[in-house]
Amino acid sequence: MTAATGAGSQPLDNLPSDRGPKDRSDGSRTCIVTRESGSPETLIRFVAGPDGHVIPDLKRQLPGRGCWVKAERHLIEKAVAKKLFARALRADVKADAALADEVERLLGEQLAGMMNMARKAGQFVTGATKTEQAVRGLAALGVFHAIDAAADGVRKVDQARKAMSFVSEDETEIPAFRPFTVAEMEGLLGSNAFIHAAALAGQAGEGVVKRAMMLEKYRGSVPVRAEGGAGKPQR
Repeated sequence: MTAATGAGSQPLDNLPSDRGPKDRSDGSRTCIVTRESGSPETLIRFVAGPDGHVIPDLKRQLPGRGCWVKAERHLIEKAVAKKLFARALRADVKADAALADEVERLLGEQLAGMMNMARKAGQFVTGATKTEQAVRGLAALGVFHAIDAAADGVRKVDQARKAMSFVSEDETEIPAFRPFTVAEMEGLLGSNAFIHAAALAGQAGEGVVKRAMMLEKYRGSVPVRAEGGAGKPQR
């Protein structure tokens, strides 16, 4: 009798895994849901915790056998529903129903931490005026708004993004993100919470945009376009 199979030809009881965080033989990893390969930066590693529960290893540093899922919420939910973690980790582990929520929380904390780091490095400015100035000076790598920011403030920055796309070398818009509400930012950033902000050129600023893109992709968010306003949330 043959083993059950999922997507592709690989048996479900032989799902891809790694032997530990230092297992980097080919530089790529395989998602246990889609069976597609990708770089470690595009997937999330999971390991079995001491209490027998599956835990996310965003920093890819935890010891022991790990398995990988593409950084998309619906795929993690599918891995939980189909009990793929136990098969991939080859252990009697439990994946909580709230695992996808936990990953989103950790991704948000990671983004907030990088924002603080970039701010200390002078590569993250806050406030509507400074944000608009950074955009018009072509110094911004990305702009950020609170989800519940007033539409008028978002519109002004949007107009600057649209205008500067015509004078930039590649005519692309500076990306915009709306990752958190004001209340969520106050919980994550404390006194550094903002309504409008911009990530500036530099390693830390690039890290902010990279993590924002990962969180956006994880949530399945639609990219914000400069069309005179990104939605109509109000404060």
